[in-house]
Amino acid sequence: MRHALAFGVLAFLFAIPSAYADLASPVGRWRTFDDKEKREKSVVKIVEVDGKLEASIEKLVLKEGEDPNPVCIKCKGSRKDKPIIGMKILWGLTAEKDRWGGGYILDPENGKSYKSWIRVIDGGKKLEVRGYIGTSALGRTQYWIKADD
Repeated sequence: MRHALAFGVLAFLFAIPSAYADLASPVGRWRTFDDKEKREKSVVKIVEVDGKLEASIEKLVLKEGEDPNPVCIKCKGSRKDKPIIGMKILWGLTAEKDRWGGGYILDPENGKSYKSWIRVIDGGKKLEVRGYIGTSALGRTQYWIKADD
């Protein structure tokens, strides 16, 4: 009787679809864009480490005359004056019902970190990236485009 009950419980648990089964993975390379100039700014690589997402700047798309090896002069702590290329700018995001959230994003231009969530949209072609202070309503959204690998 106990075996039948245990089998029934296990069968039920495996039959329930995971709440996150349809959550699209943002792992890969993404092109970011300058909000003001509307030009490509960088290529960011998102990876999953121990169930959490993190992203680093893989490449910068520079304008003529820009420093090819910029450092984060406005960053604080361990990121202060460190190279922007290779810098981790997104970390701690975990799977939620319809997005990846609970993490943080760094803006290397002002050196500030913000709470963040991201969501894959447009059939995997775009990434909606939200950075905010306090509540998600007080923030900014960017759209990153999937890079050709």
